[in-house]
Amino acid sequence: MKLEIKNLVKKFKSTVAVNNISFVIEKNKTLGLLGPNGCGKTTSIGMMLGLITPTEGEIFIDGIKFIPKNRIKLLSLMNFASPYIELPKKLTVRQNLEVYARLYGVSNKIERIEELVEDLKLNNFLDKKTGELSSGQKNRVSLAKSFINKPKLLFLDEPTASLDPDVGDFVREYLEQYKNKNELTMLLASHNMKEVERLCSKIVMMKNGKIVDKGTCGELINKHGRENLEDTFLKIARSKNEVE
Repeated sequence: MKLEIKNLVKKFKSTVAVNNISFVIEKNKTLGLLGPNGCGKTTSIGMMLGLITPTEGEIFIDGIKFIPKNRIKLLSLMNFASPYIELPKKLTVRQNLEVYARLYGVSNKIERIEELVEDLKLNNFLDKKTGELSSGQKNRVSLAKSFINKPKLLFLDEPTASLDPDVGDFVREYLEQYKNKNELTMLLASHNMKEVERLCSKIVMMKNGKIVDKGTCGELINKHGRENLEDTFLKIARSKNEVE
C-alpha cells in the first residue's frame, strides 16, 4: 500500500504539534520517521491511524482519502505496534491474540495465532498474563498483535526500545524476513540509528513539528558531512536553524 501525507497540521489550542508535513511511502518500502522527543512523530502516527483528527491536511492510502466513511475499510489493512501502549494486562497472551483476531475479523484465527506463536517464539509464556511478562516478552506479543491481520501498512513506534541487543536483533530480523515474503509498507519511528539504517529505504527528519530534512541514509550522511546516521541525527537535532 502507498501512503501519502499532504500538508498535515495538528494544533492543540495554541500549540502547533505538527506543522505542515508532507511525504510519501511507496508500496513495499520502509520509511524512517526520526526526530528528538517531542518533535511530533507520535502525533503524526496518531493522525495516520485515525486516532487523532488533523487540524489541516490530507492522508491518502493507495489513492483513497482517509476520511470517516473509508476508515473501517482502510484500518482493516493496517496495524500498529509500540512498547508504550500496553495490551490488557489481566488477559493471557493467548487471550489477547484471540481478542485482536476477532477485532480484525481474522477468518482463520487459530491457525494465524499458531503461526505467530511459532514465528515469534511465544510458546513458553502463551498462557501467562500479559502484565506478568518481561519487557522483551511484551514486545514480541505486541509485534504478534500488529501482524495478526497480515497488514499491508504497518506503523512501528520505537519497536525495540528498552530491549537487550539479542531481542532487538530478533525483532529486526523478523521484520526483514516477513517483509521479504509479504507485501508490506512500513513507517518506523525510532531512536536506534543502526536499526533505521538496516530497515529503512528513506528517512524523514522532524524537529519542532516540522520536516527539516529527508532522503536516503547515504544522502543525509553525505549532505551533512558525517560518518554515520547517528552523528547526522545529532547535528540536525542540535542545530539552531531549520535544515531543509
